[in-house]
Amino acid sequence: MTDSFTPVSNLGEFGLIDRITSILPDPLTDTRIVCGIGDDAAVYRTSEGMLQVISTDALVEGIHFDRTLTPMTYLGGKAISVNVSDVVAMNALPRLATVALGIPRNMSVEMIDALYHGMAAACDSYDIKLVGGDTTSSPALYLAVTIIGEVSDDRVVFRRGAREGDLVCVTGDVGGAYAGLQVLLDQRRALDEMGETFEPDLEAHRYVINRLLTPKARLDFVSTLSELGIRPTAMIDISDGLASELNHICRQSDTGATIRVSALPIDPITRAVADQYLDDADTYAFYGGEDYELLLTVSPEDAEALEQSGHALIIGEILESSAGIHALSPDADMIPLQGAGYDHFEEPFSGDGL
Repeated sequence: MTDSFTPVSNLGEFGLIDRITSILPDPLTDTRIVCGIGDDAAVYRTSEGMLQVISTDALVEGIHFDRTLTPMTYLGGKAISVNVSDVVAMNALPRLATVALGIPRNMSVEMIDALYHGMAAACDSYDIKLVGGDTTSSPALYLAVTIIGEVSDDRVVFRRGAREGDLVCVTGDVGGAYAGLQVLLDQRRALDEMGETFEPDLEAHRYVINRLLTPKARLDFVSTLSELGIRPTAMIDISDGLASELNHICRQSDTGATIRVSALPIDPITRAVADQYLDDADTYAFYGGEDYELLLTVSPEDAEALEQSGHALIIGEILESSAGIHALSPDADMIPLQGAGYDHFEEPFSGDGL
């Protein structure tokens, strides 16, 4: 033992993960294990030609959600969806789920019912079975969900496969979840100030609020890739912001990248919210997080096929590592894209615009 004390915040989330990885034995010494710590999910071989993927993620009250802003049914659905998203990022199909639930004393049976109704509906929408878990008392509500999925070894996709010359694509739109968070926080401030005279004004922002509270894992995109005969060279889900996820891909692939800011798919409502709060919508896209879309790299011919199919947009290009990771602004300025998305051991992100 040592008497030294280093705050975890000194390392940050990803520094802590690197440190834990250095302590644990290398799992790849077991030939059944294809991928361990460092991707969206672990991958191991179960039979000839077939792999299983397993991902565990937690949602903790006060860190990932605020019960005053999140209906229990929505929270249950989101807990399943965000974990399914990790499995989808490996180009795999989810099959089974387990849930460990920490329950504070100020929760009712009815609230737990609503939570599990949300989880059951999400499991049904992804065609997975919730087969067990654990419950315990806790100072705050937390949900730790494990999803087990499967994929053939000729279809699995990792973060580490991007190659110079690949194009960077993204599904859906980005930045909307962070916009939704800003709206809800603003509404709560108004409630605190006005009390019983407060009347919520949410309808105009319903789209971005739903992006935050009811995200959908892009399981449909796995089917699209199969139908088009496309296997991405790298893929990751956008949980911590596009800039952070791009840095993960480039670091593990030993590449650089350039993203065209003008190509970012940002919904008009997201832009309107950013304008309302005098923010920059591009910053929401790069650093906001919780969109749960997919960021992927593919060959130029496959990228063109994806874009023509309407299932993804080309937003940039993979370069050699010495080029670094940048955003190309509409004014032709090259702006470094730092990997700082949401860090669980720091204050929530608040940026000034890109």
